[in-house]
Amino acid sequence: MTGGETAMAMVERGQELALLEALLASAVMGRGRVALVGGAVATGKSTLLHTFAEQAIELGALAVTATGSPLERDIPLGVLRQLVEDAPLVPQERERALSLLDEGVRAVTSGDGPDDRQLDAQLVSAICGVLLDLSERCPLVLVVDDVHHADRASLLCLAYLARRVRLAQIVLAFGHADQAWYTDAYFQTELLRQPHCRRVKLTRLSRAGVAAIAAERLGDRAAERLADELYAHSGGNPLLVTALTEDYAEAARTTHEAPSAVVTGEQYGQAVLACLERGDPRVARVAQGLAVLGDPAALDRLLGLPATDVHRDLHALGATGLTALGTFRHEAARQAILAAMDAGERVELHRRAAELAYGAGASPGVVARHLLEAGRVDAPWGVEILQEAARSALRSGQVDAAVGYLRLASCACADESQRAKIMTMLVRAEWRINPAAPAGRLTQLAEAMQRGSLRGGDAVVLARALLWHGRVDDAREVLDHVQEPGVATGHEALAELLVARLWLRAAYPPFLATLRDTAGEDALAGIVSVSASRRLESALALAEVLTQGPREEHADTVERILEGSGLDEMSMDTIENSLLTLVYAGRAGRAAPWCDLFGAEASARQAPSRRARLAAIRAEICIRQGDMPGAARHARTALETIPVGGWGVAVGGPLSSLILAHTAMGRYEAVREHLDVPVPEAMFQTRYGLHYLHARGRHSLATGYFALALRDFQRCGDLMREWDLDTPGLIPWRADAAEACLRMGQVQEARELLRAQLDGEVPDDLRGRGIALRLLAATLEPAERPALLRRATQSLQAAGDGYELARTLTDLVGTFEALGEYRRARTVAARARAVSAECGAGTPAVAASRTWDEAVPARPPAAEPVGALSDAERRVASLAAAGYTNREIATRLYITVSTVEQHLTRTYRKLGIARRADLPLVLEFGDQAAT
Repeated sequence: MTGGETAMAMVERGQELALLEALLASAVMGRGRVALVGGAVATGKSTLLHTFAEQAIELGALAVTATGSPLERDIPLGVLRQLVEDAPLVPQERERALSLLDEGVRAVTSGDGPDDRQLDAQLVSAICGVLLDLSERCPLVLVVDDVHHADRASLLCLAYLARRVRLAQIVLAFGHADQAWYTDAYFQTELLRQPHCRRVKLTRLSRAGVAAIAAERLGDRAAERLADELYAHSGGNPLLVTALTEDYAEAARTTHEAPSAVVTGEQYGQAVLACLERGDPRVARVAQGLAVLGDPAALDRLLGLPATDVHRDLHALGATGLTALGTFRHEAARQAILAAMDAGERVELHRRAAELAYGAGASPGVVARHLLEAGRVDAPWGVEILQEAARSALRSGQVDAAVGYLRLASCACADESQRAKIMTMLVRAEWRINPAAPAGRLTQLAEAMQRGSLRGGDAVVLARALLWHGRVDDAREVLDHVQEPGVATGHEALAELLVARLWLRAAYPPFLATLRDTAGEDALAGIVSVSASRRLESALALAEVLTQGPREEHADTVERILEGSGLDEMSMDTIENSLLTLVYAGRAGRAAPWCDLFGAEASARQAPSRRARLAAIRAEICIRQGDMPGAARHARTALETIPVGGWGVAVGGPLSSLILAHTAMGRYEAVREHLDVPVPEAMFQTRYGLHYLHARGRHSLATGYFALALRDFQRCGDLMREWDLDTPGLIPWRADAAEACLRMGQVQEARELLRAQLDGEVPDDLRGRGIALRLLAATLEPAERPALLRRATQSLQAAGDGYELARTLTDLVGTFEALGEYRRARTVAARARAVSAECGAGTPAVAASRTWDEAVPARPPAAEPVGALSDAERRVASLAAAGYTNREIATRLYITVSTVEQHLTRTYRKLGIARRADLPLVLEFGDQAAT
């Protein structure tokens, strides 16, 4: 041990060392002394004795040392032999001493001699005389560490020697662990009754002492920052403190930066085990039981020990610093003890702990944790307890624990029907982690269904899982089976079928015909819980939005469902249906904060499947808001959280958003990489396939493959009409097909598609209207385009789609340039560039079609006179600049046509213009147009 290490080890031990040095000074004067150095395990007794021995040598004394060991406790005179062998004896003395020790060993082991405590007095006197004679030549310090582990014959000799050193130049220093109840009480009693014996009591370090050790090892700043945490985790035990500083330093070296908190690593675990190994084996046993139970209740019954003994041993653990208030100071200590236990013994303790917990009426979660650790279920109540614990764990977001409980319950369950239910629960639980995980169980469930063990709602769960993984034939078979007489009985099962129909309607329309609408009022009667009611309402809202178009009541319904509910208070289907209802109803801006809220909760609860599905929805929201970088980021998160293979047919969702985003940003190489990803053929029988066709068509359109793009858009439209999902809120396929026709010169076909979309629109679909109006303007002469493009701009601004707004503004720039209105073109181009930059769009949205005269001023000269307009005049002039007729303006503002004409006349006079086309752009686009 170096000088620095010695100084650290002796923190808050100065007084004790000074007392031992004072005893040595008395011994030098011929007044021998005895010191019994006590304290809890690993509180620094050995270090203190070692330091004292080294200082004794420096002061001219002889230091002779020995150490007791539990492995050598049955070796007669083993500790005394260590002292003799360490003493600097001349050959004749050493030979005589060893001969005496051998004689003593024979006397103890022969069976003919007296009892250990009655070991021949002459023999004991002769052996001790060797050391007493040595002290006459030089002051002698005899140090025996861990004397509580010494053999009884050695203890007898040491007690004899302690009585004889009073007039000798000898200091006897014994290290003794407190709570070492198995030590021969005779030895302690004999020493403490001697007037020349002193007791030295070591306590655990204070917070200041812990900080001092940390400062030496980690530096002052880290020590001050970590002192409280180090003290809390170690209880002031020097061994534990040192281990924690070593773990911290190792973590800092590994990560190349200082951790923000205390690190409990390998050194800490080893130190915990060392504390137990140095103490009473029964204390270690109690520590193992405590590690299994987690708290001291029923510890005596678990271990089969008297309660008083357990209480005493718990006190010993607390004195060591391993526990506080009956529990381990850190979970890492508990885990280290469990890991070091014999596997069979650990399993048996957990089995007994489960029985005790069940008998005491503990919660299912407590009982189930012990059963899971035991790895088997012997009791008849075990399976039901595991199921109940799994339900509770799923409600609180502890998915991994629930999966463990259900797997064990499935293995232990002998009833086939019950096992099928358990496996259904397991599929749902594993789905939250990774949808690919339960794929291997689907065949088993299908076989259970054929045997009649899987019925009602559980069979619907199986069908949904099969559809997700593209096993359409198997799914049809299950859906057919579930409608057979006697399979789906009871209100709850019928309600599950009703929700399943709505789910198929929105996501897997071709399979809707497979599931007949036979639920009726009996199914509604089965909606007895709030959760089930929310599932039904959200599924119904989504189905109606996709089939009938958006209405405000749909948005209000799902927001009421989402409000005030946590992620685990609702099924993921309820959340997904509600968010998609808002998205397809044109309320992407209202869906975004809800999606972010639930996404953050999914991350906090470590529910990767839910996090991925929410990220996919968030990507779709970003697409409709024109946030292309955000869409790409969220889509990547979804595909990284769940690999492509785990998405099944739903991979079309995030993959489509990624393709659309990269296409809009002009990253065509990245798009080709995503288009090369194999997708299930069954995907094209789902809503996700519609999104994929649309995204692939957009990429073909952007890269000049117009015919391929038109083919995808038309196929998308055919499926949407066939499935009765033909609403632009889902996919505006007619507008996209019209754009492809325009690129190929088929103007009339494009016009017909756009008129069809506009004729079928609903008032709330602002995004679809804006897209259609932009493209319809392209079918007209340049002079007729501005009015439509202005209206498209207003719709897209209200819808919040920055990308489509940028495209519309870019078209308006080209129109103004075609008309020779370069000042307008320049002003609108500036805004188009700004909007394009905000949404991360590529070249199609930012490049003007040609340059303009640099001499034209960037700001309209009439900006100042605009301020002279009254509010009423400004409102009328703004609508006129946007292309509305006088009658349309009168209708929107609830005034007469004559009033509109009067306002415009005064406006023309104030601004010094003669016609509507000369109205300043600040009135067309607001104040942003002038910047």
